[in-house]
Amino acid sequence: MAECYCGSGVDFDACCGPILEGNAQAETAEALMRARYCAFVVNNPEFLHQSLHPDHRHDHDVNATRRWAENSEWLKLEVVDSSAGGADDDQGSVEFIATYKEQGMVRPHHEISRFIKQEGNWYFVDGELVAPQTEVRKQPKVGRNDPCPCGSGKKYKKCCGA
Repeated sequence: MAECYCGSGVDFDACCGPILEGNAQAETAEALMRARYCAFVVNNPEFLHQSLHPDHRHDHDVNATRRWAENSEWLKLEVVDSSAGGADDDQGSVEFIATYKEQGMVRPHHEISRFIKQEGNWYFVDGELVAPQTEVRKQPKVGRNDPCPCGSGKKYKKCCGA
């Protein structure tokens, strides 16, 4: 038995597998999001289409989704935050980072996804990409010919910058 791709630590056959096969329903928005991630890993674009809210299926391209899943190696899922989306809720959101490799480059997909529960079924509605945070340097940049900040008395390029 293999651990689930979603990173839950539970066996795939007891976690997302039954949801992908249609033998169980996702009980929470997060469970559906995890199953959708697994659908990319196992290349099941039909599940991704069926778990998409019916109002949003008209412009979903199953073949494009299949190509993305086939041409990517899905490496890791990290759930950052979850808001509402419990068994007794009718809507919720999940923030996650799905890391994948495409054309030799490792890429993070950071998104906040919205989910709605209708007639007992959770559906993915849409997602908003989270922009990377800009890092602000707290100290001025050390130039190559400046004294090294470590205190050695050498130029930066001959010391810590080498």
